[in-house]
Order: sequence, then C-alpha cells, then structure tokens
Amino acid sequence: MTDTLANQNLKTASDAARFYQGKSSQGLAPGLWTLVLSQVTTWIFARSLMNAAILGFFYGIAGALAYAMYYFSFITGAHIVDSLRFKHGFDNMQTFMQAKFGRVGEHFFNAVISFRLVSEVFSNLLVFGFITTLFVGFNETYIILFIAVATLIYSSIGGLHTALKTDVVQALLTIGAIAVLSVAMFTHPLFSLNEIINSSNSTDNKGWILLIVAFIQVWSYPAHDPVMTDRGFLADRSTTKKSFYYAAPISIICIVLFGLLGVFAQLNNAGGATEVTQTLSTLFSPLVMMLFSFALIISAISTLDSTYASAAKLVAVDMKLIKPTVNNGRLVMLGFLLVGLAFIATGSKDLFDAVAVSGTASLFLAPVVFFSIWSSWEVKPWAIVISFVSALSAGIIYMLENGGYLAVMTPIFGVEHKYDKLLILCVMASVIGAIAFVIARVKPTANRAHID
Repeated sequence: MTDTLANQNLKTASDAARFYQGKSSQGLAPGLWTLVLSQVTTWIFARSLMNAAILGFFYGIAGALAYAMYYFSFITGAHIVDSLRFKHGFDNMQTFMQAKFGRVGEHFFNAVISFRLVSEVFSNLLVFGFITTLFVGFNETYIILFIAVATLIYSSIGGLHTALKTDVVQALLTIGAIAVLSVAMFTHPLFSLNEIINSSNSTDNKGWILLIVAFIQVWSYPAHDPVMTDRGFLADRSTTKKSFYYAAPISIICIVLFGLLGVFAQLNNAGGATEVTQTLSTLFSPLVMMLFSFALIISAISTLDSTYASAAKLVAVDMKLIKPTVNNGRLVMLGFLLVGLAFIATGSKDLFDAVAVSGTASLFLAPVVFFSIWSSWEVKPWAIVISFVSALSAGIIYMLENGGYLAVMTPIFGVEHKYDKLLILCVMASVIGAIAFVIARVKPTANRAHID
C-alpha cells in the first residue's frame, strides 16, 4: 500500500513537472534547439505577422523595421533572465518583485502580465478568425470558437511539455512558409529592392517615430512577457543564453520579410485598397495567398498553446493561488480562454493597440530592469508605485486618445498622430519612473559597503 502511494505521488509530481516546467517523462529539461524554435514560434505569432505586414503597408520599410525592433527583446530578455537566475538567485520575476518591493510590487507585475496573456489569446484568435473568414469563407464566430476549443484541448493534455513539442514543428512550418512567400515576392516582376529601401523617405513618415517607441519599450518589454521568460528558467545557463541569442536573428529576419510583404503591397496598390490582404490578393496567386494564410494560422495556434501554458504557470506556480496540479492548470487555461473571448465580444479589432498598451504599461519595469536587476540598487518600495502609476496612465491615455474618448495630447503638446502621442507618453513614463528610483535609492551603509 505504501509503495503504491509513493508511486502515485511520484507520477503526480512527474506529471506536474511536464505540465509546468516542460520536462520530459525522464525528467530532462528541453534541449537547445527545442528552446530556440519554441522561442521563435511563440514570438512570431499571428498578431505579429499581421502587424508587421500592416505597418509595412502604411509606413513602408520604417514600419517593418519598427516592428522588428521589438524582437531585440530576445537580447535584453536574455540578460534579464540571466541576472535574475544567476546574479540574484531567483527562479521567477514574482519572487524578485516581492523581495525588492513587497506584495504591492508583485501584484502590479502580475496585473500587467495577466493582461498581456489575455491580449495574446484575444488577438491571435481574432487574426485566426479574420484570415479564415477572408480566404475560406466560414463564419468568423464559429471559426474562432472552434480553434479556441481545439487548442485548449490539446494544450491541456500536457501543458508546457506539449507546447514545446508542437512548437518545434510549428516553427519549422512557419519559417518554411515565410521563406516561400519571400521567394514569391523577390521573384515577382513588380518587385524593386530600390523602391522598398526608399519607401519611407517622406519626412513625415511616422514609422520612424514608432521605431523610437519600440527602442524605448524593448528594454522592459520581455520582462512582462511570461511566454518568453518562462523558457528562460527551464535549462542550464549556457543553453538558455544561446536559445535567446539564436532566436533573435531568426525572428528578426522572419518579421522583416513578412513586413516587406506589406511594403510590396503598398508600392503596387494600383486599386487603392485600404487593407494589405486585399492588395496582396491582386498581386499573388491563390496558392501563394493560401500559404500566407497558412503562416498566420500556424503561428496563431503555436502562440495559443504556449499562452495557455504560461497562464497556468502564472496562477498555480508563480502567484500560488491554487495548487500546481494538472487539473487546476487546465481550469486556469479555460479561464483565460473565456476572458479572451470576452474581449473579442467587445468588438475591438485594432491589433496594434494591445501591443502599444501592454508595451507602454510594461515601462514601469524599465527602472526595475536597469536599477534593480542589472545594477542591484536597493530602493524604497514607493518607487515602484510611482513607476507603475505613470506607465499605466500613459497606456490608458493612449488607448483613450486613440479611441476618440479623450483629447488632451493635441492641446498640450500640439501633436496629431497617434504615434507622436505614444512617443511622448513613453518618454514621460520612462523619465518619471527613472526619477522615482533615483530619489528612492537607499544608499548602503558604510559597514555594508565594506562587506560588499
């Protein structure tokens, strides 16, 4: 009887390790290329591909490069995770935030990443529904519900372990599809590299403004994305660093190539279409457009399963709100799916808004990264409150301004375009947070300085 109970406990622990830590049935951590391809496919998600193409369509090469800038998050993310694990000795951001800023800091962090995960569910389901409706003709609502349930079922089987296994195949399929699409574009009789390069030459092109925004956000952006950082705590130090470093150029190249499809579409938009997919449909054959859809659909599925896994880990392991059992993890996955569907029901269709709002809100972590994680400052906990309130306010103001519910930026700063407003808000939030940390810094005593 004792042996039976012990074996059952071992099996339960093994199942939980696979579900939350991605370990194999033998208890082994994922290998290098599993992590690399998993990082790539979970960040080259459907929303990202569509955003890159849309920004390229409206802002030329500057728009494509602006979105690609976000993928330098792999480099900053590598150093954030490495410092957390091997400099400070923490196994997640929650315990670090609690140790440095108390429960308030931890709650702020959990609120932001919860919104991030919900936005991933909502936006990728939205892209999936849009693409399948556009090219297949099915009812969008039914398609969204079908893929939502399908991904939830297979994700709930093995959690992070399942996500990692499927990520490898999904990454190879997505990269292959992007490669074929790029060849179709480069060999098209209307393609001109010179026109692509000069597509953002106008002095009022706002794509360059967005590039600066992305550069500001990229320092804190990975810290608020558990889908990326969760993979930084699975393997040894060398494997983890390499996985981030290898994923960066692969992802950047893929995003730039997909963004160039949008640039190419705008340069050859003879019919005056207002959507990138409509223009591409006039330039490429149905077979190529099916491949375009395939890349988006695969990337949406690959991100959804990883998002579910990160959501389960967030609630059960990091926040410790429930016991980290497999069944509890499945319930959390279902909960996040339902919240994501609720966001879709509101009718929001702007894919970049979710990126802008969560990216701006994540700026409250910028001083945490620079001063607390990398520089090991000790600061009074009130600094994180100031940083959080300023960053969250900036995100809310941008959302309300962009939705037409508020009009304060133009009267005060004299700017009209939403990316000009976003840049000002990001700079203000970053400066306020940094000043708060500088003022709140606790200088080490003479004795402590001597010991250090």
